[in-house]
Amino acid sequence: MATIFWLAISYLIGALPFGLIVSRSCCNVDPRQQGSGNIGATNVGRVCGTKYGALTLGLDILKGFIPVFLASFFSDSGFFLSLVALAAVSGHMFSVFLNGQGGKGVATWAGAFAAISFSGTVFCGLVFLIALYFFNYVSLASMTMVALMPIVLLFKGHWGAIPLALVLMALIFWRHAENIQRLKTGEENSWKTTS
Repeated sequence: MATIFWLAISYLIGALPFGLIVSRSCCNVDPRQQGSGNIGATNVGRVCGTKYGALTLGLDILKGFIPVFLASFFSDSGFFLSLVALAAVSGHMFSVFLNGQGGKGVATWAGAFAAISFSGTVFCGLVFLIALYFFNYVSLASMTMVALMPIVLLFKGHWGAIPLALVLMALIFWRHAENIQRLKTGEENSWKTTS
């Protein structure tokens, strides 16, 4: 029963559409109707301004971090913490508050893994920044970071979190299907113009 409670709460926290909330309350726009149509931090930053994009990024990271961090005080089971992380990221991707729609999950992914392996997440974040600097695509940098995490966990000995990393990698790549297609055709815009 406690497990179901944690998973439900984690999902609901993850489902909070902070990008939509910030955009509507701070600049009276719906990010789903402008730019890339995504509720993520990059699109919010583009349609509302950098500070609001940064606020959205921070909130989306926290909604992945908080459920897993708090759950770790009640259980040290890697499987349980992986389920909590999966619930939070799934909530962001498939929000009950947005009729099953949502974002691509990268920021919430980062928050969840920061609670599982902080140093590993920092390393992957640095790789994200390097990829963004050289290639100028948030989508490509995000997928590079996400794909790197299972390898980082392997080297750090966090065996229990590797299945979670692989499942979330598949989900995030799936959510980036349109970005992947645009990258293939050379039509993906830079991070300054789209998410």
